[in-house]
Amino acid sequence: MEQLSVIFRWLALGLLIAATVLFIYRLTAERSTLGLRARLITIIAFAMLTLAIGVRPVDPTQLTGSHSTLVLLAWAMLLLYLIVDHFLKIGMYGTVLVPAAMVLLLFAQARSGAAHEGLTAQQFDLVDSWRVGIHVGLILFANAGFAVGALASAFYLIQDRQLKLHQTTAWFKRLPSLNQAQTLARKVIAIAFPVYTAGILLGIIRAVETGVEGWFADPRVMMSGAAWMIFGTYLLKVYRHGISARSASWIVVAGILAVILVSVFARTLPVGFHLFAL
Repeated sequence: MEQLSVIFRWLALGLLIAATVLFIYRLTAERSTLGLRARLITIIAFAMLTLAIGVRPVDPTQLTGSHSTLVLLAWAMLLLYLIVDHFLKIGMYGTVLVPAAMVLLLFAQARSGAAHEGLTAQQFDLVDSWRVGIHVGLILFANAGFAVGALASAFYLIQDRQLKLHQTTAWFKRLPSLNQAQTLARKVIAIAFPVYTAGILLGIIRAVETGVEGWFADPRVMMSGAAWMIFGTYLLKVYRHGISARSASWIVVAGILAVILVSVFARTLPVGFHLFAL
């Protein structure tokens, strides 16, 4: 089954590369059929990646490795893109999200041979639980949601600046409207935030029940808390205090930067109990 999973992943990667080429070419070509073909190829790639994940034996200890997390993050990003595309039908999101998923899967394939080696008994006990699998899955899905919200916020800021400068281009006209970008960011973050909260709580519960000392001082825990506070502030400001859309968009940008710090830079620090994820 592992070999079958590898075949499906390579098929998904090849299809995502083809879809990426079509999405990028569509930026310079006025051909609607390119977008349709790119979306169809992306759907097939998503199906292949789903099969790759589904046929692989479930092992919670493997979900903390960089290979598995990258595959799951690519899958979540494609899922959210397809949902957004179905409701909004704006190809610009695919131009960013599909290449991003392709790059994630490419890095995952490059690290496909990596495995957990040299784990201490405490580290193995910590990750050998269904709670860890759900914890990782929730965090990754929420991160993908935050990424979609950040992309929508970036589109809003780009359009807002261009409108103030009275600049319009063919590329500008393909961007989602200000209202669409603002609404998408608000809704997707409203869904991702409670998912992120549940993922953090499961991680804390697992750390406490396994007796991890000083878990709250782990860099990834602290940075995750910072990201949680930023997106929580965004939702509070948007739904309770009527903050301007421009200010709200900058808060989302700050939030995604915090998520990147958690996902990338915090993994490289040789401290904390997340060392097994290096």
